[in-house]
Amino acid sequence: MSGFNNLYRHGMARMAVFAPVVAPANPAANADAILENVREAEAQNAALALFPELTLSGYAIDDLHHQASVLDAVEGAAARVIEASRDLAPVIAIGAAVRLHDQLFNCALIIHRGALLGVVPKSFLPNYREFYEKRWFADASSLTADRIRFAGQDAPLGVDLVFEADDLPGFCFHVEICEDLWSPTPPSVQGALAGARILLNMSASNATIGKSRDRAVLCEAQSRRLQAAYVFSAAGTGESTTDIAWDGQLTVFELGEPLGASERFTLNGSSLFADIDIERIGQDRLRSSTFRDAVARRSQPFRRVSFQAAPPLDRDIPLQREIARFPFVPDEIERLDEDCFEAYTIQVTGLSKRLRATGIRKAVIGVSGGLDSTQALIVTARAFDRLGLDRSGIRAVTLPGFATSETTRANAIALIEGLGATHQEIDIRPAAGQMLDDIDHPYSDGVSDFDVTFENVQAGLRTDYLFRLANHHDGLVIGTGDLSELALGWCTYGVGDHMSHYNVNAGVAKTLIQHLIHWCADREEYGADVSAVLLRILDTEISPELVPAGADGAIQSTQDIIGPYPLQDFNLHYAARYGLGPAKIAFLAHRAWGEAEHGRWPAHTDADDRRAYALEEIVDWLDVFAHRFYQTSQFKRSAMPNGPKVTSAAALSPRGDWRAPSDVSARVWRDEIAALKTELGF
Repeated sequence: MSGFNNLYRHGMARMAVFAPVVAPANPAANADAILENVREAEAQNAALALFPELTLSGYAIDDLHHQASVLDAVEGAAARVIEASRDLAPVIAIGAAVRLHDQLFNCALIIHRGALLGVVPKSFLPNYREFYEKRWFADASSLTADRIRFAGQDAPLGVDLVFEADDLPGFCFHVEICEDLWSPTPPSVQGALAGARILLNMSASNATIGKSRDRAVLCEAQSRRLQAAYVFSAAGTGESTTDIAWDGQLTVFELGEPLGASERFTLNGSSLFADIDIERIGQDRLRSSTFRDAVARRSQPFRRVSFQAAPPLDRDIPLQREIARFPFVPDEIERLDEDCFEAYTIQVTGLSKRLRATGIRKAVIGVSGGLDSTQALIVTARAFDRLGLDRSGIRAVTLPGFATSETTRANAIALIEGLGATHQEIDIRPAAGQMLDDIDHPYSDGVSDFDVTFENVQAGLRTDYLFRLANHHDGLVIGTGDLSELALGWCTYGVGDHMSHYNVNAGVAKTLIQHLIHWCADREEYGADVSAVLLRILDTEISPELVPAGADGAIQSTQDIIGPYPLQDFNLHYAARYGLGPAKIAFLAHRAWGEAEHGRWPAHTDADDRRAYALEEIVDWLDVFAHRFYQTSQFKRSAMPNGPKVTSAAALSPRGDWRAPSDVSARVWRDEIAALKTELGF
């Protein structure tokens, strides 16, 4: 597996963020600390090392910024760092005071492999409350040149610089300095529109109560708004505490998601390493027409500074960041509660609107005792409550077939009765037997031929009965099939479980439905007795119950056929939401699922979903996903009924997030998977 498990091979890059112990007005000592940190970054295979504002001199030295001896020492220390960088792999971003044409600028120096790639001055200088930067520095608008000779190097100068690696696609960054982010028009906005996927901020930013929260909010918002990564480094230990204090806060956000934060107020400096998915950022921007429109309207031309990152691709460099196993389900218990409330309420609101718009006051729903029909039924019950309708207007139908177990049937009936819906049972076996006989199926002659026809005769009859019951009782057929089943085509087309008048589950992944039911059970939304039934349903094997149990008693298992839902939901998220290729998805899945004890589990994750998967299993199930998702199932999604989008991660309605031809081949994805299997020796 050597080489495959390398984050740089999969469109990612490691950031090293430092707040070293500062020696005020001692550039030589600060250069020593910087180089020590850069060597640590290299040992950790980082592509870039970011330091705080005015790293070489220290920020809080006041009028010493105007001392010629200090400024000479800063330039000399910069020259030393530049020379030492010849033997160091990471790009280095450090802060320095830079003289030009009788003015002094607070700048970022971008250094790599013995070269000063560029110098970026600060645009906005705070001069309020405890800040007096305009006493010492000129802002970027005062520049009289676009190049500078500094520390023995000739380099581009300006806020119009983005730095891009020729040999690491998407590794393109922009740098701004502290107050720039606090301004109404941060320079990083233009940098992102110029193509920078990574936005750097070297900051001093002293510590006050609540300020760390303010910084994090700004960084999160900027990374989310600009569809970028935002990397922030604040000055820490060693800065003068004459009148203010420092905390050395380091933080990284990607597309609004926190990737890491350092310990604050450390005595020996602080560091943070974070792996940024630069490909995911690019894919996210590709999908955003708003981002494209903003690029077209950008007000500032930019210069592009190219360099060779030379990422080490010949060995494994494992990903260090956590990858959520369940992208549709948050790990944090507070977020899980909030998301479950929103998902459930979206479903209820969608159905309530449809019932009110049609004037229909009754619903018809097939209830199997499985997860999907359970969720659909409790959503329908709450919609009736909101509309002031009696739940007896919900006709909940059990339709036992050739493989229906007494356990699921009993759970279905208990749930229906507990909710106060009207129960009706229709045994479909006589009608199914007649149809099998009419079409001359081997089963009618006593042959145990449990093929797709045998299964779909039952599935089709169930839905046919539901529609005719809806006609008879002036009701609305409520769909039960979920997002995961739509992705994999695990539904019977036409007059089967594929069709309904309104499908409340169309936007909810299987892994999320499990948590939604648990959420309702825990809160006793429908009383303790119903909660007990819900918990029993959650403990039941996921099965369509269309094929009788085998001689060994084993029942038909959905996940044995189409793959484990946790893995397939993971694949769906990254394929549909970001358009990532199979190799990248397999790499991320292996990080998430390769070890059973790795990372955190959402609340209520059962034992079966806590198992680990070998890379070979991951790739094999990904192959199943690619075939079913891209090639064999789109025609079903193209004709799917109405239903509300629930998560921002993915929706498959042809009127919403996902639009694709029904007759496309999955060849390009499966060829990539075949090549990956060959490479890995599977």
